[in-house]
Amino acid sequence: MAEPNVPESSRRTLLACVGAVCAATLAGCARYDSNNGGIAGSAPAQGTPAAAPSSADPASPAGPAPPAGPPALASAGDIPVGGGTILTGKKIVITQPQAGSFDAFTAVCTHQGCTVGTVSGGTINCPCHGSKFSITNGSVVNGPATAPLARVNIRVQGNSIIQA
Repeated sequence: MAEPNVPESSRRTLLACVGAVCAATLAGCARYDSNNGGIAGSAPAQGTPAAAPSSADPASPAGPAPPAGPPALASAGDIPVGGGTILTGKKIVITQPQAGSFDAFTAVCTHQGCTVGTVSGGTINCPCHGSKFSITNGSVVNGPATAPLARVNIRVQGNSIIQA
């Protein structure tokens, strides 16, 4: 098969155009980071200082936003004293054995993996086979479970209970 007779200058022009289109496409995919003065992940060009936000400019942010903390698991007021609340979706049970003292444990029974069903009478109760665990430390109060519920680290921040 014969190759068409295309002048060398046309091939160079075509390649230059293809290169320009690729560069423009890639530049359009880049993410602009106003805090970095340019493209995200890149340093400002040498000799070009990055513009600092001006407090006189109403479009400028007042400063960096505070980091968003972890979402609250529950409100301290929602956990009854001497009882607890089961967060079924998170598989966590939060207890308040004494006023202002909060503990959290996995809501998965150590006997056969059922999710505990209630918190009453000072125990966390599994509906599957009757195992009961202490609201104070997760230890087994009544079998057939032989291992305690695993502790979940929490902290109280204001009125919110947050997983630590």
